[in-house]
Amino acid sequence: MPPPGPRPGDPAPRRTSAAVFLAGLAVFAVLYAPQALLPELTRAFGVSPTAATLTVSAATVGLALGLLVLGPLSDRVGRTPVLHASLAAATVLAVLAALAPTWPVLLVLRGLQGFALAGLPAVGVAYLREELHPSVSSRAIGLFVGGTAIGGLSGRVLSGALADLGGWRTALGGIAALAVGCTVAVRVLLPASRRFTRVPRETPVLRQLARGFGDPVLLGLYALAALLMGGNVAVYNAVTFRLESEPYALSPALAGLVFLTYLLGSVSSPLAGGLAERAGRRLVVPVALLVAGAGLALTLARPLALVVAGLAVLNVGFFAAHGVASGWVAARAALGGRPVGQAASLYSFWYYVGSSVGGTLAGRAWADGGWPAAAAVAGTGFGGALLLALLLGRSRSLQGR
Repeated sequence: MPPPGPRPGDPAPRRTSAAVFLAGLAVFAVLYAPQALLPELTRAFGVSPTAATLTVSAATVGLALGLLVLGPLSDRVGRTPVLHASLAAATVLAVLAALAPTWPVLLVLRGLQGFALAGLPAVGVAYLREELHPSVSSRAIGLFVGGTAIGGLSGRVLSGALADLGGWRTALGGIAALAVGCTVAVRVLLPASRRFTRVPRETPVLRQLARGFGDPVLLGLYALAALLMGGNVAVYNAVTFRLESEPYALSPALAGLVFLTYLLGSVSSPLAGGLAERAGRRLVVPVALLVAGAGLALTLARPLALVVAGLAVLNVGFFAAHGVASGWVAARAALGGRPVGQAASLYSFWYYVGSSVGGTLAGRAWADGGWPAAAAVAGTGFGGALLLALLLGRSRSLQGR
């Protein structure tokens, strides 16, 4: 067994954390850039709001499927080769998506892009847990999740601003340029895996994958991920339609500014990781979900200031819950002798399955019942996640973990 990774104060954790932070920024900027463009895409291609949400859902479905392949693959070939190849392929596809000539071609490219993007969520948490000392890994995972928050923010805000200047193609092209810069930086900064232990090749992939479903606690965490992300994406797939409609009638650039609330997620996630080390995950996750639910309830108000405040509170709770739950999965898998990369991939798989389902349901809910209907979809997801978190917290097998 390789020795524990660098402790606090060593320079290696800073370089490692910076590289994975930038990788998270690139991946999630590309993944969620179309979310701020949904009204623009309905106009450009003459499709319905429900169809427009498929630009997000196609990518998250592709990402979920990619996790089933790239997670087990990383357990055999290593974390860094998968991560570098993933970023390179996704960047090329980001350029092609900005040039897509038709709606079907755009959706196909987004699906392929999602598959390529799966490399980072498949290996990011496992890489940090393996390469860093346990005393710093939880905070580094929190920083990684914070990077995904800023990536989601950057993709949405930048694409909204660029859409005002030159339409959706300019917006996606600008996000592709950002991805190029991050991909190069990650290639330079990211240390190669030194503490990775290869899973024997004689272990069949399907048998290896099935092991991830043998622990009821992991199953509960996977379901929690699906419900949590389904609720979050339901909110953000519908909110741009709401903000560009009456009584707000905001431009794409102004509507995109609402995603600045994601900055709070980049703060709450590492803070929650540190709190979980002291108070325990069983307490932190339910409290974070209650915070997210309170934020969602606040968005039902009509004044724009209260809507934005509600989204800010929701992001604090969402990213705190996600950051702690993803670390919980890695710790649980390691404790049970299961491949960490595989467990992290399954968590992310269900996370993005929830995203695809919740995001598509939100498009239909918005078309049928406006914001209250979309908020009901999100509230169902958060409420189900809270119930699961409480049940997991009562499990005797989690005592002291």
